Amino acid sequence: MFACLHASGEGARLLACAQDFSPQVEQTGADTVILDIDGLGSLFGSVHEIAHAMARRAGFPVNIAIAANPDAAFHAARGFPGISIVPEGDEAKFLASLPLALLSPAEELAETLARWGIRTFRDLDALPDLGVAARLGEEGVRLQKLARGEGSRPIVPVDAPQHFEEAMELEYPVDLLEPLLFVLGRLLGDVCGRLEERALAAIELRLRLQLENAGEHVRAIRLPVPMRSTRVFLKLLELDLEKHPPAAPIVRVTLAAEPAKPRVTQNGLFIPLAPEPEKLELTLARIAAVVGIGGYAPAGSVSHAAVWSEAAEDRQECLSYTAGFPRLSPAARGESARRFCLGAGRSRKNRAAGGAMAHIGRLVDGIGLGAR
Repeated sequence: MFACLHASGEGARLLACAQDFSPQVEQTGADTVILDIDGLGSLFGSVHEIAHAMARRAGFPVNIAIAANPDAAFHAARGFPGISIVPEGDEAKFLASLPLALLSPAEELAETLARWGIRTFRDLDALPDLGVAARLGEEGVRLQKLARGEGSRPIVPVDAPQHFEEAMELEYPVDLLEPLLFVLGRLLGDVCGRLEERALAAIELRLRLQLENAGEHVRAIRLPVPMRSTRVFLKLLELDLEKHPPAAPIVRVTLAAEPAKPRVTQNGLFIPLAPEPEKLELTLARIAAVVGIGGYAPAGSVSHAAVWSEAAEDRQECLSYTAGFPRLSPAARGESARRFCLGAGRSRKNRAAGGAMAHIGRLVDGIGLGAR
């Protein structure tokens, strides 16, 4: 089964709407798309329910036709308003009243048919097959089959890159993190929903904030593995914006995701489970917020960067310490890391560095690395 969507001047929106339902979409014209809907019945129900779901998703007036072949759906969508379901086997009867101009015949052939008084699909269908072949040739035979709804051809899917980007204009400038996170949560929900519909995940998030002073604040977060968690994405953006706040109030927010195939893993039956990448990424982001990256601390957290550099060195020492025991299970290595950090925190003479190391230990413990 095939569906055709037609709306004047809405080619890009029609293509986006069709790709929400099927990966097999053909851009038949500037204002018409055809898609393969085989298999959608298990998700939406009958062909009527599929057509109504498409109309709701489009959100603007659109002609929708469903038929057993793409050409019949194409002519029905361009000739009848609203939703049309072409009965299989009765295509000729359903299309009979359509004007012949929908077939787009060549100018010379159109003049010949007009002289014969052929003005509708029904009129062309009524002509004898042999007479059409003898007088109008191969093109006439092709047009007669289309008028009968007998066209049969594969669709040519469009190979357009998929863009997962959402934007929002703000009614008033925003200079606080909390209302900005509310906007980001909504945009992330839309982006993740579109990724899920196409069985994809995100490997990178790109945030572009247009500022009130005509400047831009751009941030990019590269993920270790493809993810599709709105909650994780929102927390990562929050931690990043806390470390790198914009310099002026925000008037527009644009969020984009780079798509990738989801991660597929097979856990061993007798192998301890490793921490989930989503939780691990959040934990590392929180650790970076505590000890800083490259030996420096977040602005205003302490008065001496050397203190945090010392904590960062301990973090590297912790990693080296646990890496020295390759025979240990992941759970045992995680427990060693947790105890090392907590011990370093208690033994630190410098209170700030000691608190940082203790906090790292609690974070490691929070993602389930410790053996229990």
